[in-house]
Amino acid sequence: MKCPFCGDPESKVIDSRVSKDGGMIRRRRECEVCQKRFTTYERVEEMLPLVVKKDGRREPYDRGKVITGLKKACEKRPISVETIEKTANDIESALMESGEAEVPSSRVGEQVMQALKELDDVAYVRFASVYRSFKDIGEFVDLIQKVEEES
Repeated sequence: MKCPFCGDPESKVIDSRVSKDGGMIRRRRECEVCQKRFTTYERVEEMLPLVVKKDGRREPYDRGKVITGLKKACEKRPISVETIEKTANDIESALMESGEAEVPSSRVGEQVMQALKELDDVAYVRFASVYRSFKDIGEFVDLIQKVEEES
């Protein structure tokens, strides 16, 4: 594993732990050259479906995009990074369990919105306002009223 500080490829594992959900292994490593410590996460690479964009392009599922969207929606909200990671894991698992080779990007977006709705109303409204591309403030107000009624 390449050291993020000096770039040397040699490091030793100091400690390994399985994550709470059992889906990842956290490893503490120490660079053999600069002696700095860093953490890596190891998880099984599973076959994820291709995501079909609105314009018909197909691209590999990108976990990073889901996490970025979740983090932006949850910015300055009382939601931990662990919760965001778990949410991304749950979305990924649902996609894998579907067994489909391709999924529309809208399904991924809807899964993110549903997860945010269960986590935090403000994060949900933030994500929905960008994801659904509201044309005017009336659509935004309608969404907020709907969220208030459901709460």
